[in-house]
Amino acid sequence: MADSGKTRKIFKVTFLNKGQVYEVFAEDVYQSELWGFIEIEDFVFGERTQVVVDPSEEKLKAEFEGVKRSFIPMQAIIRIDEVEKEGVAKISDGEKIKPFPTLVTTPPSSQ
Repeated sequence: MADSGKTRKIFKVTFLNKGQVYEVFAEDVYQSELWGFIEIEDFVFGERTQVVVDPSEEKLKAEFEGVKRSFIPMQAIIRIDEVEKEGVAKISDGEKIKPFPTLVTTPPSSQ
């Protein structure tokens, strides 16, 4: 939703999902009211007029079709960049990337 007098902001969000690295482009990214989540809205995908079709991008388009907003856990976020223009959304293998460690607490033992 670009304003007529302003340039449109585009963000590239890279995150882990089910052992794979997702790279998507969106116009709105912000901290959610749900504690521990980032919200992504207004996904941006490449033009369908391109001759070469990337199957990874097509899979992402299908996965996020009809999605108004996505809530991504903060620990799944790898990186968020503001970019000049959208690129190709993709899914890649996440073998070499490990999720951010989380604090695991255990109740004190009763002695």
